[in-house]
Amino acid sequence: MAQPQPPPYQAQDPYNKGAYPPQQPGYPQQPGYPPQGYPPQGYPPQQGYPAQQGVQQTTIIQQQPVTTIVTGAMFGEAPVSMVCPHCRASIITATEYVPGTLAWIICLVLFFLFWPCCWLPFVIDGCKDVLHSCPNCRTQVGAYRRM
Repeated sequence: MAQPQPPPYQAQDPYNKGAYPPQQPGYPQQPGYPPQGYPPQGYPPQQGYPAQQGVQQTTIIQQQPVTTIVTGAMFGEAPVSMVCPHCRASIITATEYVPGTLAWIICLVLFFLFWPCCWLPFVIDGCKDVLHSCPNCRTQVGAYRRM
């Protein structure tokens, strides 16, 4: 025996009256729900708190201070975006390559192996330390040491 098929859902424009699907036969209208559209017709508007006369409200918005913790682990070869602890400016650090411990160790090893090439670690940036400084106040804010 074939069962009867329910009527298809009929979507309507939600901005017009009749935004709800039509009442299906066999189901009674539920009390408290509007028959069609929103807001329901015949219902009184919702009451809020009464407006007070002569009272003026002032809202104070206070910005919280920003604390930036700078650790040595965050500095690498690339420039870092941060707040300078000296001049409090939001900056991207300027980097400078300087010979460090690793460059001198490689220079010493090359001196004993093949002395004409012992100057190479001083021109290769991958062997040098990286100093990070503020481009605004020119103070050093961090360093990346290779060794």
